[in-house]
Amino acid sequence: MTALGVPNSLEVRERLLAFLALLEKWSRAYNLTAIRDPKAAVDLHLLDSLTLWPHLHGDSILDVGTGAGLPGIPLAIVSQDKRFVLLDSHAKKTRFVQQAVIELGLKNVDVVTARVEQYRPECGFDTVLTRAVASLEKIFAMTARLLAPHGKILAQKGRLPREEIEQLHHPVRIHRLTIPGLTTERHLIEITTG
Repeated sequence: MTALGVPNSLEVRERLLAFLALLEKWSRAYNLTAIRDPKAAVDLHLLDSLTLWPHLHGDSILDVGTGAGLPGIPLAIVSQDKRFVLLDSHAKKTRFVQQAVIELGLKNVDVVTARVEQYRPECGFDTVLTRAVASLEKIFAMTARLLAPHGKILAQKGRLPREEIEQLHHPVRIHRLTIPGLTTERHLIEITTG
């Protein structure tokens, strides 16, 4: 975590590990994640999520297709000053996410069960996060209306999606993400509306 520049207090570390413990416990019954190895879970759930932290923009963050609360919950744990909405259409997953929010005492997180196409928030978000949900063009089409003025879409991808970037007719910035100790190829595509 130190290598990522993320807040690294004892309380933060304890909450992150408590989240992983909840995820592992609930996954036995609900199959929330295929990752069972604790070291892999730290790398591929926590550290992978936290690579986005330096790129968060503004105070209101929407995590679209949060699944088991990734990357939203780890980011909310280290960003108590920001407001997060974790959105997913699968009630089984949002039940887990809501329970994790309660057990971890996260006052800065709201959980919403809805499809992104039907979601109608009262106001736009400074940052909209997606994690390998769809093509960049589809991500933009689904989420641009959810942005506040000057908001940004942060789309987390594995390999650099060159074709998707070429097909997208909006300004992008490409960030190569590094998970300490892993050689996994990860990229963050930052899309702005103008």
